[in-house]
Amino acid sequence: MTLVLICALIGVFAGLLGGALGLGGGVVIVPPLIYLFHAMGFDGAVVAQMAVGTSLATIIVTAGSSVRAHHVAGFVRWPLAWRLAGGIVVGALLGAVVADRLSGAALTRLFGVFAVLIAAQMLLSRRRAVSAGDGLPERVPGGVGLAGVGSVIGGISSLFGIGGGSLTVPFLSWCRLPMQNAVAISAACGLPIALAGSAGFVATGWGRTELPPWSLGYVYLPAALAIVVTSFPMARVGARLSHRLPSATLRRIFAAVLIVIGVELILN
Repeated sequence: MTLVLICALIGVFAGLLGGALGLGGGVVIVPPLIYLFHAMGFDGAVVAQMAVGTSLATIIVTAGSSVRAHHVAGFVRWPLAWRLAGGIVVGALLGAVVADRLSGAALTRLFGVFAVLIAAQMLLSRRRAVSAGDGLPERVPGGVGLAGVGSVIGGISSLFGIGGGSLTVPFLSWCRLPMQNAVAISAACGLPIALAGSAGFVATGWGRTELPPWSLGYVYLPAALAIVVTSFPMARVGARLSHRLPSATLRRIFAAVLIVIGVELILN
């Protein structure tokens, strides 16, 4: 019961920060789950994989809701999203295999490096108010190129338990797509990342004797359900708060906290 309540609290913060700052859930969810699972006495050999697999499972629900909203708004360019999705599925499955082959300590340190890089991106990036491309022609790769990029995005996202927005949006912006389309397509790609990544972590963790009860492979069901129950409604609250709160200041504060957490995970 204590674990469920703490996971519900994690979901509150994940939803609020995700809605207010546009952060992917994995960046907020994975670090506290690593600490929590260690504190609960789970086997250190599988803690990092459980945190990542559980994070991906929670993204299924939030990504599905986000895709629907962007589709209704008419910003998802489905032909482009589908061409990326093919590579994403392959990459996400491979990412789960790689995570399974890594030791828990190595995966934890890799996530620490990733957290520091995301924090640096948050501190250094300057969001542009105008549409990407500024009227220049789009430069979208062909089908093979998109599948290759998708596989890289899917692999990295699955390995670290994120929805892929921090990778997909910059790539589509480089392709000179309008920002509304880039964000919407990124949301559409988050669903196959979460589905394929979760399936991969279920399969690779299946039968591991170190896993606690109520685990579906590396997905720890009590934590996933508790996070989803609170993060889903709080994301809407966070989105409303984003219009009232100083988002730039909040991003800097969260980035600083993320650097501290990332460094601690690296040195742990």
